[in-house]
Amino acid sequence: MIHPALPALATAFLLSACATQAPPIVGAGDGISSQTGQFEFTLSSGNYRCEQGVRLGMQREMRDRVNHRIQLAWNGNTYQLERDPSYSGLPRFEDHVSGLVWIDLPWKGLLLDGRTQTPLANECRAG
Repeated sequence: MIHPALPALATAFLLSACATQAPPIVGAGDGISSQTGQFEFTLSSGNYRCEQGVRLGMQREMRDRVNHRIQLAWNGNTYQLERDPSYSGLPRFEDHVSGLVWIDLPWKGLLLDGRTQTPLANECRAG
């Protein structure tokens, strides 16, 4: 017998999967870093366009094939965000002075106010 909540859960799962753009095929170097246990994605430096017309400048600093720091240009200022190991393993960068947090996913990025966890820029993509 099928549990009564199963069809609703399956529908919700399928709808949420459709709401997010599928990640691109990533390079052979992508995956979990043996050095840090964190995910490493081959992601671009340059200009990022986000929802609601927000634009960011991103310069990634690599050390031993690991993205350990980013320089973020936003709202007329430049911030240096250091890699902060995350529980999920996703690339997470934080500037402790300003409280800004950048989270990388293979297909988009997200800028947060780390103190309030409020999104400042969402759906950010290189281009």
